[in-house]
Amino acid sequence: MITYDDFIKVDIRAGTIVQVDSFPEARKPAYKLTIDFGPEIGIKKSSAQITEHYPDKDALVGKQVIAVVNFPPKQIGPFISEVLTLGLPDPSGKVILVNPGKPVPNGARLF
Repeated sequence: MITYDDFIKVDIRAGTIVQVDSFPEARKPAYKLTIDFGPEIGIKKSSAQITEHYPDKDALVGKQVIAVVNFPPKQIGPFISEVLTLGLPDPSGKVILVNPGKPVPNGARLF
């Protein structure tokens, strides 16, 4: 069990994908996402293994996602991932992005 104080240490925010690039150097198929988290946090980058359910990378631009924004940056091959974009597995383990049910301001914090 954790306390509420433990939970709020994890900074989970909404952001809008503004750019998606292929990531051919990744070990598993992935995209490089550029996400706008609003004026407080700004633009951050994330690697996401979401190509199975999102084969049209351009269709992801404008989509809101949820991410942990206060983990340290992680080196993934030649790329630095600054946030952890959250997803859930489908029955075969392929990632489905977590997003708000309705539009929210970029930077909105999950509570």
